[in-house]
Amino acid sequence: MKRYSVFAIAREALRDHMGWERAWASPEPKKTYDVIIVGAGGHGLATAYYLGKNFGITNVAVLEKGWLGGGNTGRNTTIIRSNYLQDPSAAIYEKSRSLYETLSQDLNYNIMFSPRGVIMLAQTEHEVRGYKRTAQANALQGVATEFIPPARVKEIVPIINLDGPRYPVLGGLWQARGGTARHDAVAWGYARACSAMGMHIIQKCEVTGISRENGRVTGVTTNRGDIGCNKLGLVVAGHSGHLADMAGFRLPIESVALQALVSEPIKPCMDCVVMANTVHGYMSQSDKGEMVIGGGTDGYNNYTQRGSFHHIEETVRALIETFPMVARLKMLRQWGGIVDVTGDRSPILSKTPVDGIFINCGWGTGGFKAIPGSGWGFAELMAKGHSPLCAEFGLDRFYQGRFIDESVAAGVAH
Repeated sequence: MKRYSVFAIAREALRDHMGWERAWASPEPKKTYDVIIVGAGGHGLATAYYLGKNFGITNVAVLEKGWLGGGNTGRNTTIIRSNYLQDPSAAIYEKSRSLYETLSQDLNYNIMFSPRGVIMLAQTEHEVRGYKRTAQANALQGVATEFIPPARVKEIVPIINLDGPRYPVLGGLWQARGGTARHDAVAWGYARACSAMGMHIIQKCEVTGISRENGRVTGVTTNRGDIGCNKLGLVVAGHSGHLADMAGFRLPIESVALQALVSEPIKPCMDCVVMANTVHGYMSQSDKGEMVIGGGTDGYNNYTQRGSFHHIEETVRALIETFPMVARLKMLRQWGGIVDVTGDRSPILSKTPVDGIFINCGWGTGGFKAIPGSGWGFAELMAKGHSPLCAEFGLDRFYQGRFIDESVAAGVAH
Protein backbone atom coordinates (compact mmCIF):
# COMPACT_ATOMS: atom_id res chain seq x y z
CA MET A 1 0.00 0.00 0.00
CA LYS A 2 1.42 3.36 -1.04
CA ARG A 3 1.46 5.97 1.69
CA TYR A 4 -0.55 9.14 1.24
CA SER A 5 1.50 12.30 1.71
CA VAL A 6 1.95 15.81 0.36
CA PHE A 7 4.72 14.45 -1.85
CA ALA A 8 2.38 11.80 -3.28
CA ILE A 9 -0.18 14.50 -4.10
CA ALA A 10 2.47 16.59 -5.86
CA ARG A 11 3.74 13.56 -7.79
CA GLU A 12 0.28 12.56 -8.98
CA ALA A 13 -0.56 16.13 -9.92
CA LEU A 14 2.29 16.00 -12.44
CA ARG A 15 0.89 12.86 -14.08
CA ASP A 16 -2.81 13.71 -14.15
CA HIS A 17 -3.52 11.62 -11.02
CA MET A 18 -3.27 8.38 -12.99
CA GLY A 19 -1.04 6.61 -10.49
CA TRP A 20 -3.40 6.29 -7.54
CA GLU A 21 -4.12 2.66 -6.61
CA ARG A 22 -7.42 1.33 -5.28
CA ALA A 23 -7.90 2.09 -1.61
CA TRP A 24 -8.92 -1.51 -0.91
CA ALA A 25 -9.14 -4.72 -2.91
CA SER A 26 -12.34 -6.55 -3.89
CA PRO A 27 -11.34 -10.25 -3.71
CA GLU A 28 -13.43 -13.35 -4.16
CA PRO A 29 -14.19 -15.11 -0.86
CA LYS A 30 -11.99 -18.02 0.20
CA LYS A 31 -13.41 -21.29 1.49
CA THR A 32 -12.45 -20.59 5.08
CA TYR A 33 -11.03 -17.87 7.37
CA ASP A 34 -9.84 -17.73 10.94
CA VAL A 35 -12.33 -14.93 11.65
CA ILE A 36 -15.38 -13.63 9.81
CA ILE A 37 -16.84 -10.25 10.70
CA VAL A 38 -20.37 -9.67 9.42
CA GLY A 39 -20.91 -5.97 8.77
CA ALA A 40 -18.50 -3.62 6.97
CA GLY A 41 -19.50 -0.51 8.87
CA GLY A 42 -17.25 1.42 11.21
CA HIS A 43 -17.48 -1.03 14.12
CA GLY A 44 -16.91 -4.12 11.97
CA LEU A 45 -13.96 -2.63 10.10
CA ALA A 46 -12.42 -1.26 13.30
CA THR A 47 -12.69 -4.72 14.88
CA ALA A 48 -10.91 -6.29 11.90
CA TYR A 49 -8.22 -3.59 11.96
CA TYR A 50 -7.40 -4.04 15.63
CA LEU A 51 -7.45 -7.84 15.29
CA GLY A 52 -4.62 -7.40 12.82
CA LYS A 53 -2.78 -4.51 14.44
CA ASN A 54 -2.97 -5.62 18.09
CA PHE A 55 -3.07 -9.43 17.77
CA GLY A 56 -1.62 -10.32 14.39
CA ILE A 57 -4.83 -12.02 13.21
CA THR A 58 -5.07 -11.18 9.51
CA ASN A 59 -6.81 -14.21 7.97
CA VAL A 60 -10.04 -12.25 8.29
CA ALA A 61 -13.03 -11.63 6.03
CA VAL A 62 -15.40 -8.70 6.50
CA LEU A 63 -18.73 -9.47 4.81
CA GLU A 64 -21.17 -6.73 3.82
CA LYS A 65 -24.54 -7.33 2.18
CA GLY A 66 -24.57 -3.86 0.63
CA TRP A 67 -21.71 -1.44 0.18
CA LEU A 68 -18.98 -0.56 2.62
CA GLY A 69 -20.13 2.04 5.16
CA GLY A 70 -23.60 2.19 3.62
CA GLY A 71 -25.50 1.59 6.86
CA ASN A 72 -25.48 3.67 10.03
CA THR A 73 -21.82 4.65 9.55
CA GLY A 74 -22.85 6.81 6.61
CA ARG A 75 -26.14 7.93 8.18
CA ASN A 76 -25.25 9.78 11.37
CA THR A 77 -24.41 13.24 12.68
CA THR A 78 -20.73 12.46 13.46
CA ILE A 79 -20.70 13.62 17.12
CA ILE A 80 -17.76 12.45 19.24
CA ARG A 81 -17.89 12.80 23.02
CA SER A 82 -17.19 10.79 26.18
CA ASN A 83 -18.97 12.75 28.94
CA TYR A 84 -20.99 9.82 30.28
CA LEU A 85 -21.97 9.29 33.89
CA GLN A 86 -21.52 5.53 34.28
CA ASP A 87 -17.91 4.31 34.64
CA PRO A 88 -18.07 1.54 31.98
CA SER A 89 -19.57 3.96 29.45
CA ALA A 90 -17.05 6.70 30.15
CA ALA A 91 -14.18 4.20 29.83
CA ILE A 92 -15.07 2.88 26.38
CA TYR A 93 -16.14 6.25 24.96
CA GLU A 94 -13.03 8.01 26.31
CA LYS A 95 -10.86 5.27 24.82
CA SER A 96 -12.62 5.90 21.54
CA ARG A 97 -12.27 9.69 21.74
CA SER A 98 -8.55 9.40 22.47
CA LEU A 99 -8.07 7.01 19.53
CA TYR A 100 -9.90 9.44 17.25
CA GLU A 101 -7.32 12.13 18.05
CA THR A 102 -4.53 10.20 16.31
CA LEU A 103 -6.59 8.04 13.94
CA SER A 104 -5.63 9.98 10.80
CA GLN A 105 -1.96 9.35 11.55
CA ASP A 106 -2.54 5.71 12.54
CA LEU A 107 -4.45 4.92 9.35
CA ASN A 108 -2.52 7.30 7.04
CA TYR A 109 -5.93 8.58 6.01
CA ASN A 110 -7.46 11.95 6.80
CA ILE A 111 -10.65 11.30 8.79
CA MET A 112 -11.14 15.06 9.22
CA PHE A 113 -11.28 14.85 13.01
CA SER A 114 -12.31 18.23 14.42
CA PRO A 115 -12.00 18.65 18.22
CA ARG A 116 -14.34 21.63 18.19
CA GLY A 117 -15.98 20.88 21.55
CA VAL A 118 -19.42 19.68 22.64
CA ILE A 119 -21.91 21.52 24.87
CA MET A 120 -24.87 19.69 26.42
CA LEU A 121 -27.34 22.40 27.41
CA ALA A 122 -28.96 22.46 30.83
CA GLN A 123 -32.45 23.91 30.33
CA THR A 124 -34.10 22.78 33.58
CA GLU A 125 -32.96 22.82 37.21
CA HIS A 126 -32.95 19.03 37.09
CA GLU A 127 -30.46 19.10 34.21
CA VAL A 128 -28.27 21.61 36.05
CA ARG A 129 -27.97 19.22 38.99
CA GLY A 130 -27.50 16.24 36.67
CA TYR A 131 -24.72 17.79 34.61
CA LYS A 132 -22.89 19.07 37.68
CA ARG A 133 -22.99 15.51 38.97
CA THR A 134 -21.70 14.21 35.63
CA ALA A 135 -18.84 16.73 35.66
CA GLN A 136 -17.79 15.44 39.10
CA ALA A 137 -18.03 11.82 37.91
CA ASN A 138 -16.00 12.67 34.80
CA ALA A 139 -13.27 14.20 36.99
CA LEU A 140 -12.99 10.89 38.84
CA GLN A 141 -12.95 9.00 35.53
CA GLY A 142 -10.20 11.16 34.03
CA VAL A 143 -12.53 12.70 31.44
CA ALA A 144 -12.02 16.45 31.04
CA THR A 145 -15.40 18.22 31.28
CA GLU A 146 -16.79 21.22 33.15
CA PHE A 147 -20.14 22.80 33.92
CA ILE A 148 -20.25 26.31 32.47
CA PRO A 149 -22.69 29.20 33.17
CA PRO A 150 -25.01 30.77 30.56
CA ALA A 151 -22.63 33.65 29.83
CA ARG A 152 -19.89 31.19 28.90
CA VAL A 153 -22.34 29.25 26.69
CA LYS A 154 -23.17 32.48 24.86
CA GLU A 155 -19.47 33.25 24.45
CA ILE A 156 -18.85 29.86 22.81
CA VAL A 157 -22.08 29.90 20.73
CA PRO A 158 -22.98 33.53 19.87
CA ILE A 159 -26.02 32.51 17.77
CA ILE A 160 -27.78 30.86 20.73
CA ASN A 161 -30.84 32.36 22.44
CA LEU A 162 -30.40 32.01 26.20
CA ASP A 163 -33.90 33.24 27.09
CA GLY A 164 -36.21 30.82 25.33
CA PRO A 165 -39.82 31.18 26.45
CA ARG A 166 -40.21 27.50 27.34
CA TYR A 167 -36.69 26.35 28.17
CA PRO A 168 -34.10 29.05 28.95
CA VAL A 169 -30.44 28.02 28.94
CA LEU A 170 -29.23 27.69 32.54
CA GLY A 171 -25.74 26.43 31.73
CA GLY A 172 -24.11 23.51 30.00
CA LEU A 173 -21.74 20.56 30.29
CA TRP A 174 -18.73 21.47 28.15
CA GLN A 175 -16.25 18.94 26.77
CA ALA A 176 -13.61 20.93 24.92
CA ARG A 177 -11.95 17.88 23.39
CA GLY A 178 -15.14 16.42 21.94
CA GLY A 179 -16.04 17.16 18.35
CA THR A 180 -16.76 15.57 14.99
CA ALA A 181 -15.13 13.53 12.21
CA ARG A 182 -15.99 12.62 8.64
CA HIS A 183 -18.06 9.42 8.88
CA ASP A 184 -17.27 8.06 5.40
CA ALA A 185 -13.56 8.71 5.87
CA VAL A 186 -13.51 6.68 9.09
CA ALA A 187 -14.91 3.64 7.29
CA TRP A 188 -12.70 4.13 4.22
CA GLY A 189 -9.57 4.60 6.32
CA TYR A 190 -10.14 1.42 8.29
CA ALA A 191 -11.01 -0.50 5.10
CA ARG A 192 -7.82 0.64 3.39
CA ALA A 193 -5.70 -0.39 6.39
CA CYS A 194 -7.43 -3.78 6.67
CA SER A 195 -6.93 -4.49 2.98
CA ALA A 196 -3.25 -3.57 3.28
CA MET A 197 -2.89 -6.27 5.96
CA GLY A 198 -4.29 -8.88 3.56
CA MET A 199 -7.80 -9.03 4.97
CA HIS A 200 -10.69 -9.61 2.56
CA ILE A 201 -13.46 -7.01 2.42
CA ILE A 202 -16.29 -8.61 0.48
CA GLN A 203 -19.20 -6.40 -0.52
CA LYS A 204 -22.53 -7.55 -1.97
CA CYS A 205 -22.20 -10.67 0.18
CA GLU A 206 -25.31 -11.25 2.28
CA VAL A 207 -25.25 -13.80 5.10
CA THR A 208 -28.35 -16.01 4.83
CA GLY A 209 -27.48 -18.66 7.41
CA ILE A 210 -25.06 -19.58 10.19
CA SER A 211 -23.70 -23.12 10.44
CA ARG A 212 -23.14 -24.81 13.81
CA GLU A 213 -21.84 -28.17 14.92
CA ASN A 214 -21.89 -29.49 18.50
CA GLY A 215 -22.76 -26.04 19.82
CA ARG A 216 -19.92 -24.30 17.98
CA VAL A 217 -19.94 -22.09 14.89
CA THR A 218 -18.41 -23.60 11.76
CA GLY A 219 -19.20 -20.97 9.14
CA VAL A 220 -21.81 -18.95 7.30
CA THR A 221 -23.99 -19.39 4.24
CA THR A 222 -24.02 -16.43 1.88
CA ASN A 223 -25.38 -15.51 -1.53
CA ARG A 224 -21.81 -16.15 -2.75
CA GLY A 225 -21.48 -19.62 -1.25
CA ASP A 226 -20.60 -21.24 2.07
CA ILE A 227 -17.63 -19.80 3.97
CA GLY A 228 -16.06 -21.54 6.97
CA CYS A 229 -14.57 -19.88 10.03
CA ASN A 230 -13.29 -20.54 13.55
CA LYS A 231 -14.75 -17.36 15.03
CA LEU A 232 -17.65 -15.19 13.93
CA GLY A 233 -18.31 -11.58 14.91
CA LEU A 234 -21.78 -10.13 14.31
CA VAL A 235 -21.61 -6.35 13.94
CA VAL A 236 -24.74 -5.37 12.01
CA ALA A 237 -26.48 -2.70 14.14
CA GLY A 238 -30.25 -2.72 13.55
CA HIS A 239 -30.16 -6.15 11.88
CA SER A 240 -28.52 -7.85 14.88
CA GLY A 241 -31.74 -9.60 15.89
CA HIS A 242 -32.01 -11.28 12.48
CA LEU A 243 -28.44 -12.62 12.61
CA ALA A 244 -28.89 -13.79 16.19
CA ASP A 245 -32.02 -15.66 15.13
CA MET A 246 -29.99 -17.43 12.44
CA ALA A 247 -27.51 -18.48 15.12
CA GLY A 248 -30.24 -19.76 17.45
CA PHE A 249 -30.36 -17.18 20.25
CA ARG A 250 -32.33 -14.02 21.04
CA LEU A 251 -31.16 -10.50 21.85
CA PRO A 252 -32.80 -7.96 24.22
CA ILE A 253 -32.89 -5.22 21.59
CA GLU A 254 -35.40 -3.44 19.40
CA SER A 255 -34.80 -1.70 16.07
CA VAL A 256 -36.05 1.81 15.41
CA ALA A 257 -35.36 4.56 12.90
CA LEU A 258 -33.22 7.54 13.80
CA GLN A 259 -33.27 10.45 11.39
CA ALA A 260 -31.29 13.58 10.71
CA LEU A 261 -31.23 16.46 8.26
CA VAL A 262 -28.97 19.19 6.95
CA SER A 263 -29.78 22.73 5.93
CA GLU A 264 -28.58 24.59 2.89
CA PRO A 265 -24.95 25.73 3.26
CA ILE A 266 -24.35 29.07 4.99
CA LYS A 267 -21.32 31.03 6.13
CA PRO A 268 -19.55 29.81 9.31
CA CYS A 269 -21.61 30.70 12.38
CA MET A 270 -21.10 27.85 14.87
CA ASP A 271 -17.81 26.10 15.60
CA CYS A 272 -18.90 23.54 18.20
CA VAL A 273 -21.58 20.89 18.71
CA VAL A 274 -24.63 21.80 20.81
CA MET A 275 -26.98 19.18 22.24
CA ALA A 276 -30.28 20.13 23.87
CA ASN A 277 -31.70 17.05 25.54
CA THR A 278 -34.74 18.70 27.10
CA VAL A 279 -36.13 19.64 23.71
CA HIS A 280 -34.32 16.69 22.09
CA GLY A 281 -32.39 18.35 19.32
CA TYR A 282 -28.73 18.81 18.51
CA MET A 283 -26.84 20.77 15.88
CA SER A 284 -23.40 21.44 14.45
CA GLN A 285 -22.06 23.00 11.26
CA SER A 286 -20.28 20.90 8.65
CA ASP A 287 -17.15 21.90 6.75
CA LYS A 288 -19.39 22.65 3.75
CA GLY A 289 -21.48 25.09 5.80
CA GLU A 290 -24.56 22.91 6.27
CA MET A 291 -26.25 22.92 9.67
CA VAL A 292 -26.33 19.24 10.70
CA ILE A 293 -29.42 18.56 12.81
CA GLY A 294 -30.60 15.47 14.66
CA GLY A 295 -33.26 14.48 17.16
CA GLY A 296 -34.75 11.42 18.81
CA THR A 297 -35.66 8.00 17.53
CA ASP A 298 -39.05 7.17 16.08
CA GLY A 299 -41.56 6.05 18.70
CA TYR A 300 -42.22 2.67 17.13
CA ASN A 301 -40.17 -0.28 15.86
CA ASN A 302 -39.35 -0.18 12.15
CA TYR A 303 -36.65 -0.82 9.58
CA THR A 304 -37.11 2.22 7.36
CA GLN A 305 -34.15 4.40 6.39
CA ARG A 306 -36.31 7.46 5.85
CA GLY A 307 -37.85 8.33 9.20
CA SER A 308 -41.09 10.21 9.73
CA PHE A 309 -42.09 13.82 9.12
CA HIS A 310 -43.45 14.51 12.59
CA HIS A 311 -40.02 13.92 14.16
CA ILE A 312 -38.44 16.37 11.73
CA GLU A 313 -41.11 18.92 12.66
CA GLU A 314 -40.64 18.38 16.39
CA THR A 315 -36.85 18.60 16.22
CA VAL A 316 -36.78 21.76 14.12
CA ARG A 317 -39.47 23.41 16.24
CA ALA A 318 -37.38 22.81 19.36
CA LEU A 319 -34.19 24.13 17.79
CA ILE A 320 -35.85 27.28 16.43
CA GLU A 321 -36.51 28.36 20.01
CA THR A 322 -32.85 27.93 20.95
CA PHE A 323 -31.41 29.04 17.60
CA PRO A 324 -33.88 31.52 16.00
CA MET A 325 -31.76 31.75 12.83
CA VAL A 326 -32.75 28.16 11.95
CA ALA A 327 -36.23 29.44 11.05
CA ARG A 328 -34.84 31.17 7.96
CA LEU A 329 -32.98 28.15 6.55
CA LYS A 330 -34.15 25.72 3.89
CA MET A 331 -33.76 21.98 4.45
CA LEU A 332 -31.34 20.49 1.93
CA ARG A 333 -31.81 16.76 2.60
CA GLN A 334 -33.04 14.32 5.23
CA TRP A 335 -32.27 10.65 5.93
CA GLY A 336 -32.65 7.90 8.48
CA GLY A 337 -30.75 4.93 9.88
CA ILE A 338 -31.79 1.75 11.69
CA VAL A 339 -30.50 1.73 15.26
CA ASP A 340 -30.60 -1.13 17.74
CA VAL A 341 -31.63 -0.12 21.24
CA THR A 342 -31.29 -2.08 24.48
CA GLY A 343 -33.39 -1.63 27.60
CA ASP A 344 -30.62 0.20 29.45
CA ARG A 345 -29.50 2.16 26.36
CA SER A 346 -25.99 0.71 26.59
CA PRO A 347 -24.29 -1.57 24.05
CA ILE A 348 -23.68 -5.31 24.02
CA LEU A 349 -20.12 -6.55 23.42
CA SER A 350 -20.25 -10.15 24.40
CA LYS A 351 -19.77 -13.83 23.88
CA THR A 352 -22.99 -15.60 22.96
CA PRO A 353 -24.60 -18.96 23.79
CA VAL A 354 -22.97 -20.37 20.62
CA ASP A 355 -19.26 -21.07 21.10
CA GLY A 356 -17.15 -18.97 18.72
CA ILE A 357 -19.84 -16.37 18.01
CA PHE A 358 -19.43 -12.86 19.41
CA ILE A 359 -21.94 -10.01 19.22
CA ASN A 360 -21.36 -6.24 19.03
CA CYS A 361 -24.66 -4.34 18.97
CA GLY A 362 -27.04 -2.15 20.95
CA TRP A 363 -25.23 1.15 20.39
CA GLY A 364 -28.53 2.87 19.77
CA THR A 365 -28.01 6.47 18.76
CA GLY A 366 -24.39 6.68 19.96
CA GLY A 367 -22.54 4.29 17.67
CA PHE A 368 -20.34 6.59 15.59
CA LYS A 369 -18.48 8.14 18.52
CA ALA A 370 -17.62 4.66 19.81
CA ILE A 371 -16.14 3.15 16.63
CA PRO A 372 -12.41 3.03 17.55
CA GLY A 373 -13.01 2.05 21.19
CA SER A 374 -15.60 -0.54 20.21
CA GLY A 375 -13.25 -2.07 17.64
CA TRP A 376 -10.35 -2.06 20.11
CA GLY A 377 -12.30 -3.80 22.86
CA PHE A 378 -14.27 -6.20 20.64
CA ALA A 379 -11.08 -7.32 18.86
CA GLU A 380 -9.52 -8.06 22.25
CA LEU A 381 -12.64 -9.99 23.29
CA MET A 382 -12.57 -12.09 20.10
CA ALA A 383 -8.82 -12.71 20.27
CA LYS A 384 -8.40 -13.39 24.00
CA GLY A 385 -11.90 -14.21 25.23
CA HIS A 386 -11.89 -11.25 27.62
CA SER A 387 -11.54 -7.48 27.42
CA PRO A 388 -11.60 -4.98 30.30
CA LEU A 389 -13.38 -2.47 28.04
CA CYS A 390 -16.15 -4.97 27.23
CA ALA A 391 -16.44 -6.78 30.57
CA GLU A 392 -19.47 -4.85 31.83
CA PHE A 393 -21.32 -4.97 28.51
CA GLY A 394 -21.99 -8.72 28.40
CA LEU A 395 -25.34 -10.33 27.65
CA ASP A 396 -25.37 -11.78 31.15
CA ARG A 397 -26.06 -8.34 32.67
CA PHE A 398 -29.69 -8.51 31.54
CA TYR A 399 -30.56 -11.60 33.57
CA GLN A 400 -28.27 -10.60 36.44
CA GLY A 401 -29.95 -7.19 36.70
CA ARG A 402 -26.74 -5.12 36.59
CA PHE A 403 -27.82 -2.55 34.04
CA ILE A 404 -25.64 0.31 32.78
CA ASP A 405 -28.54 2.71 32.59
CA GLU A 406 -27.33 5.72 30.62
CA SER A 407 -30.89 6.64 29.61
CA VAL A 408 -31.73 7.38 33.24
CA ALA A 409 -28.33 8.96 33.95
CA ALA A 410 -28.33 11.34 30.98
CA GLY A 411 -32.02 11.69 30.20
CA VAL A 412 -31.16 10.64 26.66
CA ALA A 413 -28.63 8.22 25.17
CA HIS A 414 -26.71 9.72 22.23
